[in-house]
Amino acid sequence: MERDLVEYIAKSLVDDPAAVTVNAIEQDRATILELRVGPDDVGKVIGKHGRIAKAIRTILSATSSPEGKRVSLEILD
Repeated sequence: MERDLVEYIAKSLVDDPAAVTVNAIEQDRATILELRVGPDDVGKVIGKHGRIAKAIRTILSATSSPEGKRVSLEILD
């Protein structure tokens, strides 16, 4: 569910939605979501001073709280 949410948000922000990929790495009590976008769209996903990335992480923490599982987002180049 979180993977689809991050993918939807990222595709809404970038100019090249086809280049958006989200890889989920499951661990014991955590999930790491690796977000890759096109080289020209990295700044759009991060935002000024990281505000958009922080907002996406806030949404992820709100959706993962009921399950008790921690979800973190990594934006890869």
